[in-house]
Amino acid sequence: MPDRPEIVCICGSTRFVDEMRAANRDLTFAGVIVVAPGEADELVTSERKAALDALHLRKIDLADRVLVVNPGGYVGESTSREIAYARATGKPISYTDPV
Repeated sequence: MPDRPEIVCICGSTRFVDEMRAANRDLTFAGVIVVAPGEADELVTSERKAALDALHLRKIDLADRVLVVNPGGYVGESTSREIAYARATGKPISYTDPV
């Protein structure tokens, strides 16, 4: 038995915020530590987006595995970069929908 709960990093397009929140809830209730994309209520500048993207890669570093929330199989540009990073660092990756 591990000495801590599994850590899962959620990745996905911000258009799927409701689906990511649902995945976060389900994983949390299953006893998983969840790290997820940051949320913003206002428009995000390109500088802030770059900083948030870099921060999300550090969240992937913390995780045991990555869950890509991809309704309908959609994976956008930022999420594709995160998947490539997770693969390069050897993180297992799963998807909510077939790719």
